[in-house]
Amino acid sequence: MSGKYTIGLDFGTNSVRALVVDVRDGHELGEGVSQYARGNHGVILDGNDPHLARQHPADYLAGIVASVSLALKQTTSAKQFSAKDVIGIGVDTTGSTPLPVDASGRALALLPKFESNPNGMAWLWKDHTSHQEAEDITSAAAKMRPQFLAKCGGRYSSEWFWAKILHCAKVAPEVSAAAASWVEFADWVPAVLSGTTDLGRLRRGVCAAGHKAFYNASWGGYPDEQFLGALHPELARIRRSLPDRAYTVGEAAGALSAEWASKLGLPEGIPIAVGAFDAHLGAVGAGIGPGALVKVMGTSTCDIMVSQMSKSLADVPGLCGIVCESVLPGYFGLEAGQSAVGDIFNWFVNSIQPGGANVGTHEALTSQAERLKPGQSGLLSLDWHNGNRTILVDQRLTGMVLGLTLHSTPAEIYRALVEATAFGSRVIVERLEEYGVPVERVINCGGIAARNPMVMQIYADVLNRPIAIARSLQTCALGSAIAAAVVAGKERGGYSDFASAITAMSGVQPRIFKPDPNHASIYQRLFRLYRQVHDAFGIAGHKADISNVMKDLLAIRDDVVRA
Repeated sequence: MSGKYTIGLDFGTNSVRALVVDVRDGHELGEGVSQYARGNHGVILDGNDPHLARQHPADYLAGIVASVSLALKQTTSAKQFSAKDVIGIGVDTTGSTPLPVDASGRALALLPKFESNPNGMAWLWKDHTSHQEAEDITSAAAKMRPQFLAKCGGRYSSEWFWAKILHCAKVAPEVSAAAASWVEFADWVPAVLSGTTDLGRLRRGVCAAGHKAFYNASWGGYPDEQFLGALHPELARIRRSLPDRAYTVGEAAGALSAEWASKLGLPEGIPIAVGAFDAHLGAVGAGIGPGALVKVMGTSTCDIMVSQMSKSLADVPGLCGIVCESVLPGYFGLEAGQSAVGDIFNWFVNSIQPGGANVGTHEALTSQAERLKPGQSGLLSLDWHNGNRTILVDQRLTGMVLGLTLHSTPAEIYRALVEATAFGSRVIVERLEEYGVPVERVINCGGIAARNPMVMQIYADVLNRPIAIARSLQTCALGSAIAAAVVAGKERGGYSDFASAITAMSGVQPRIFKPDPNHASIYQRLFRLYRQVHDAFGIAGHKADISNVMKDLLAIRDDVVRA
């Protein structure tokens, strides 16, 4: 192959990124980033409701043009590059981020009547206004359709599709009535680019449908009208707007329309891959395969694994779902994660501002924290500042720092917060292995993984296993570009399957973070205390005496100081 390229579009929480990639080896020729214009760093908030988080779809559309233009401009320094040699586009987004649309698939927020109404906008993944609706859906499914819950970890989340639609039906009936359907962000963008937003043509991806909307081919696709109607008549109506089939990222959502080809300066008719969530395609960009746990680390963390569909796989309580072909064709996709990781570190630095705005920076706190030994601070934290996604699936849980004294320093607290996210990650790993899913290697990716060695070493020590770092700094966009190369196919200069594309276009960095045996031993003691507190506060009806925890933390601190 020579001179063929794909573009990966990665829609994050605050911006959209476009990446131009050489399909031969994954070389990244050009990158463009466009920040969303509206709200607080792109997120529309409500001072009276801390659970609300929305985005305006107009920002998505403007971001496509701006980011692709910037990425293509960067490629002018690459020899022999030509936009006419771009053979496909892939798309990943946050999720579940559904938006209400009319019968033509036009987002309601793009209509004058709803352009300033947050309920008519995209309901961002981190919007938790529907926490009660999630509980109602869980209760109804437990009674009527327990098989639904078995495939999504046993509990429905306020971050997901049906909970948000149900909440809208209750609090904004005018928006609900105007919505001919709701479409996941990951499905809407490919439809826009290919001119297939009409509800009869729009292709929905199995990634979003399976992990967030109770979709499963074994019960006919999306949930049945009887179940949804028992929750609210509007849900049954929306069900009638949904197809019975969802598609994998190895299939095309459509072809680039003349309108968008002109806007972007790309060839008309190139295939647009079916969209998926950022973490799932981030795992592809990191080089996922059987036995590999890929941690896509950002504001939150998503943990992704795959397992061959030819092998039986038990339902795993607390996971965000086990879905056929949600990551790779021919494999079960397993999703877990933590609702806040980078957001916790940013909260401490930007909101608490320890030592003042110009003193308590990430760099300064990291420099001080990495000089501390495990257990030296006597602190233990819970990583639930934005709720718990896995394994408790409870967005009403909150964070905590335990063991504070008058001598506790900002650096000690910062390190305890990092350790808490690592402990939360270990809970997930242990749950996977408890149910027969072996974690043979760990690949971390994202900005935190690439830029903070201290955090990666703590993760290696807490998990007590080596940690590899993805080669690309933009694994989500790269994964989308890989999907585009597969959808383009060999006849256009791409690939016939994901295995070949991943081998050619992804990889890991040379440095491997290996666990320090002494540190791992101390973290084993701390993790036992973390798990005590985790279960005591997180599991309803759990009977536990945690009066030992503070004093055990002091004992560990004393042992570390004396060593």
